[in-house]
Amino acid sequence: MITSLLVANRGEIACRVVRTCRELGIRTVAVHSDADDDALHARVADTAVRLPGAAPADTYLRGDLIVQAALAAGADAVHPGYGFLSENAGFARAVRDAGLVWIGPPPEAIEAMASKTRAKELLGIAPLREVTEADLPVLVKAAAGGGGRGMRVVRRLADLDAELAAARAEAESAFGDGEVFTEPYVQGGRHVEVQVLADTHGTVWALGTRDCSLQRRHQKVIEEAPAPGLTGPLTEELHTLAVRAARAVGYTGAGTVEFLVAGDRAHFLEMNTRLQVEHPVTEAVFGIDLVAEQIRVAEGHALAGEPPRARGHAVEARLYAEDPARDWAPRTGRLHRLAVPAGVRLDTGYTDGDDIGAHYDPLLAKVVAHAPTRAEAVRRLASALERATVHGPATNRDLLVRSLRHKEFAEGRTDTGFYDRHLPELTEPAPDPYVPLAAALADAHGRSRFGGWRNLPSQPQVKRYARAGEEHEVRYRHTRDGFAADGADGVRVVHADAGLVVLETDGVRRRYEVSRYGDQVYVGATALTALPRFPDPTAQHAPGSLLAPMPGTVVRIADGLTEGAAVRAGQPLLWLEAMKMQHRITAPVTGTLSALHAVTGQQVEPGALLAVVRPD
Repeated sequence: MITSLLVANRGEIACRVVRTCRELGIRTVAVHSDADDDALHARVADTAVRLPGAAPADTYLRGDLIVQAALAAGADAVHPGYGFLSENAGFARAVRDAGLVWIGPPPEAIEAMASKTRAKELLGIAPLREVTEADLPVLVKAAAGGGGRGMRVVRRLADLDAELAAARAEAESAFGDGEVFTEPYVQGGRHVEVQVLADTHGTVWALGTRDCSLQRRHQKVIEEAPAPGLTGPLTEELHTLAVRAARAVGYTGAGTVEFLVAGDRAHFLEMNTRLQVEHPVTEAVFGIDLVAEQIRVAEGHALAGEPPRARGHAVEARLYAEDPARDWAPRTGRLHRLAVPAGVRLDTGYTDGDDIGAHYDPLLAKVVAHAPTRAEAVRRLASALERATVHGPATNRDLLVRSLRHKEFAEGRTDTGFYDRHLPELTEPAPDPYVPLAAALADAHGRSRFGGWRNLPSQPQVKRYARAGEEHEVRYRHTRDGFAADGADGVRVVHADAGLVVLETDGVRRRYEVSRYGDQVYVGATALTALPRFPDPTAQHAPGSLLAPMPGTVVRIADGLTEGAAVRAGQPLLWLEAMKMQHRITAPVTGTLSALHAVTGQQVEPGALLAVVRPD
């Protein structure tokens, strides 16, 4: 019987495992890097052990340190979560050799399936050994790990070597294993997976299907269960293949078998020998706790003969701190407030006031809705996200809402190319013209000694705000008749105070809830930055300046790139690594590289000058 369990992970999955352990009466131990010293997962566990350093390679990928932590804290079991060492057979063995219970499959099963190349060979599928023009497009893929890291689509043979190198570097950083391989890239396919759960007594459950086709950078964004639109025979085939794969390696615990479905054909992708990020949708549909089942299996309990009956439909959206309109660039900063309406599930590793750093994945939270039908679940999730309070770094919240309400998604016709086709329309700004006005009125009331409008003429008040890269100036004044603002004819102020502004236009009233944190202003779901009335003239950069879009490390500079070199628009100049992903910094125009300030290994902050390209 397990009494104390160490979670060898961080963030929302660590918090999620701790929650189940509390329900089961199991004490918990967290591990944390220096960057996570005050992280939520370290605060909610009963005990926390420091892993010195910040980089994953020095902390969460150090299996020896984690085993030492478990022994020092008196734990008798280790749950790996997902990512990091969750599919590392050597770590699983080290846990067992230390006399601890491993909450996962046998190391032999991990070895057989964790390497995608070996898994394919086990099932008689060989990767491409040599890539020719006829094979294009191909997918470069990390042999270990997941989460889209170490994956690249290659459409030109000339790009293959560079993408292989980038994939190896990314995989080595994320998983400690730089092995990559290539396989045909199936365009227009759906990413469908089957959740399996197996015990040590020979029972293997296939817990339905999930569709995870909405992806960016090969990482899932929206997932649902069951996968819509599959025929009965195809669903049965997927279940049969998944159970066969699990039995072939003597699998126990929770795992996922992934497929690419094109038409009525299923192409095996890989088996993830761990819990998946999207496991909550399966839990909602089947009414079970997969983490609790993992623990029971590890304790030797048998599963029932048949799995529970599936009920209804569930959809999960991943809320990332990133800007989809700017190549999905991750964002960092203080998370001031995160809250969702009642009726949906929120899994997160952050709470109000936490800092979002640059060392790890930009996932803020997962929001899950369950309902009797797919249409009801999608509507419930879209509404909850739209009404959620997310005050902090830029997120993909608006993209999620628009994706859920997109006709193609509503009809269940999505595939892995959804964002390739629709990203521009899904990120097109749709600003409310009165948001800056509401911010200005709330600010005026928040600063007024009188708490209301003066009934005397006054000089125009001027407020400037930045929203989505654009500046807005609001000019308003108090008059004997109430309120007047440039460009706001016909607008009536029904109510205004520091936290709420109500405006009426054409007989329609709109409420604007306003929050302020320093120079950051949130009007409903819209983030503004309050600007000084007179900008600092020294804060200007030369035309063609390349500024760091995020905090990160310069991991690579294009071969042979020196000052004075001719460059073309869109040409990759250097690569930044942030949140375990590599991001290309490209030339904004065709011209001459007049300055190169970036140095390999350099840590940079947002806005740091990396290079200057002088236009031709």
